[in-house]
Amino acid sequence: MNDTKEIVLLKIYIGESDHYHGKPLYKYILEYLKANGIAGATVFRGISGFGKTSIIHTSSILRLSTDLPILIEVVDEKEKINDVRDEITGFMKEGLITEEKVSVVFYQGNAQKE
Repeated sequence: MNDTKEIVLLKIYIGESDHYHGKPLYKYILEYLKANGIAGATVFRGISGFGKTSIIHTSSILRLSTDLPILIEVVDEKEKINDVRDEITGFMKEGLITEEKVSVVFYQGNAQKE
């Protein structure tokens, strides 16, 4: 019996300075995803990047940026991703969302700690 489901990786690209309802947008989105039963999400803070404006934001000591790139990766079944995606776009003034099918391998190791 093969019980396969279509799993989707949703990537949400925003800026560190983006806020929604007085809270950093990445935090608001993460809390929203958790409250809506999404299987998993991780927030990454980029060290450098640029977007539509072509302004390079960097964590360089010489040019401290207050708007570093933020990437939120979300993994779940396609139906659940569809349920939250449109709501998330409503939280964003600007940004980018990509979506791709992925294969998920669950692993729980038995490695002994030394």
